[in-house]
Amino acid sequence: MHVNIVGAGIIGLATAFELSLRGHTVSIIDPAPGQGASHAAAGMLAPAAETVWGQGPLHQMLAASNASYPQFVNQLEAIAGVRPDYLESATLVVAAEPADREALHELLELQTSLGLAAEKLLPSQARRMEPSLASNIAGAVFCAHDHQIDPRSVVRILLEHFSTSLVLERGEELVTSGLQTIGVRTSTGTVLVADQTILCTALGTIKGLDPLPLRPVYGDILRIQAPVGPPLLSRIVRGIVHRENVYLVPRKDGSLVLGASVREDGNPEVSVGSMVNLLDNARRLVPGIADCSLNEVIARARPATGDDRPLIGRLDPGLVLSTGYSRHGVLLSPLGSQLTADLAENLTENPMLANVDPYRFSDSSFHLPQEQSS
Repeated sequence: MHVNIVGAGIIGLATAFELSLRGHTVSIIDPAPGQGASHAAAGMLAPAAETVWGQGPLHQMLAASNASYPQFVNQLEAIAGVRPDYLESATLVVAAEPADREALHELLELQTSLGLAAEKLLPSQARRMEPSLASNIAGAVFCAHDHQIDPRSVVRILLEHFSTSLVLERGEELVTSGLQTIGVRTSTGTVLVADQTILCTALGTIKGLDPLPLRPVYGDILRIQAPVGPPLLSRIVRGIVHRENVYLVPRKDGSLVLGASVREDGNPEVSVGSMVNLLDNARRLVPGIADCSLNEVIARARPATGDDRPLIGRLDPGLVLSTGYSRHGVLLSPLGSQLTADLAENLTENPMLANVDPYRFSDSSFHLPQEQSS
């Protein structure tokens, strides 16, 4: 089977990889592969630290995908010959002040109720783990199974692996025969015919498809470089500062990813106010970041749904949708690619598919594509 994949972020590329493992061929259509939300993402694999109340089905998905990550990484290394930057370095969630400790304890209660690995620590215990933490933090929770991967390393490996399958053009329009998608027309007018087409574009925009129940949630992310010497941090530090969230993710080269704001203001550019707030909150937890230099600051839109679960489903006999992963795109890549590849093969037994059905929002105007062109 030959499959068109529209969108070369980490979801589209991971889906191409999963399909190739199953013996299928792919064409990956994107004018700027890997330059969307995947380029900004910090890569926290944190089903415990990122859990929030009221998202039961999502908790299961995050945990299942996190458990699949070692196999995903090993398969990438075996097939591509290069290992992604995957670090099993655990996560500390830290309360900056006594007023933030209540939110930390609420998080721990939820983690415990879900059977997630989470251990309450005294501030002194947390500082022994990470000496760069501020001396006056109010509490911490240790999440042993929350790890990290550098999404840019994954994207780089997969783009090299699929270099001959890339079509560096924009997918402009679905091409149909009757009510079945049979291919994609690109920005140069080329029609790429395929047995199946999978839409992995962030907000799912393409001619021939009604608007999806998605909204862009912008995030500002900084990359900073610690001074020469011992690493500033050895584990991910997620902080609660004045009830706001901030995180610091250490990379192997001594740099750190600092993020991330959550904005729905429609502004695709970096927000100076958000950047300053992130720096202030991070410095409250790890004062040593004041000695770091700034490598990069960027903003990207994350495609979000009303319940933070992605949209994965079949839209017509030749068309599958896989988008709307919100801030969980990197973590859900192994599971999302498996579910999407299953649908491309018309395998629908996985019960998790009911939780990501694109039609679950009853107030959505989204419906099946109408006949367009052949």
